[in-house]
Amino acid sequence: MVFILTQGTYIYYLIAYRRRPGVPAHYSHGNNTLEIIWTTAPTLVFLALAIYGDRLWEDIHRPAPESALTIDVSSYQFGWQFRYPGISGQLAPMDVRKINPQNPFGTDPENPKTAQDVITTDLVIPVGRPVHVLLHARDVIHSFYVPEFRLYQDCVPGRTIGWVWFQATQTGDFQLACNQLCGTGHYNMKAPIKIVSEAEFQKWLTPRQQKNAGTLPAPTAVPSPAKAASLTVPTRENTL
Repeated sequence: MVFILTQGTYIYYLIAYRRRPGVPAHYSHGNNTLEIIWTTAPTLVFLALAIYGDRLWEDIHRPAPESALTIDVSSYQFGWQFRYPGISGQLAPMDVRKINPQNPFGTDPENPKTAQDVITTDLVIPVGRPVHVLLHARDVIHSFYVPEFRLYQDCVPGRTIGWVWFQATQTGDFQLACNQLCGTGHYNMKAPIKIVSEAEFQKWLTPRQQKNAGTLPAPTAVPSPAKAASLTVPTRENTL
């Protein structure tokens, strides 16, 4: 609309005030009042847009709630891995300078929490709970892109992108995709997203945490058939 109005005005003046035989040109020194108006008005409009945009930016990048579930997301050619907190409830510390093929998350092997972290290739999320993702890239720039979440953020090698968080509002199956051309296998760089209830999420995560921590409950011993019979069949010693 703006383009049509401005170009239409230009065309009108080109035709209405074109050079004509016998018509002298009119010289105008200008109008200081008009110049001040059309300089000030756009300045105020752009200033208002800048202030409004800054408030939106701050709202988008506000810190994640303390109750948020923190997940470390590692992107590479051509796949995804996700690191969940272990039984301690906290992710093992990481350093982007330590990321390499042998240590894809850049964690400290000597830290006990490292072995407790739960690593998967599926992104499982509890519905209604804030999720804070820490985005990393092992090789080239990738992107964390989920259209249904209206969420897009680049993963940059050597950096931790730590301002992205969201909250799913309904359960279902979705797909994470890379939206940066990252190589020949880019088209197939996807990962499943499963949004489940909090109870289902805990049922999925807790056994994995316990396994990594070595605290899985011991299975209940089942008595042998002979021993079970001795416990249930009356004998002379234990009957009146």
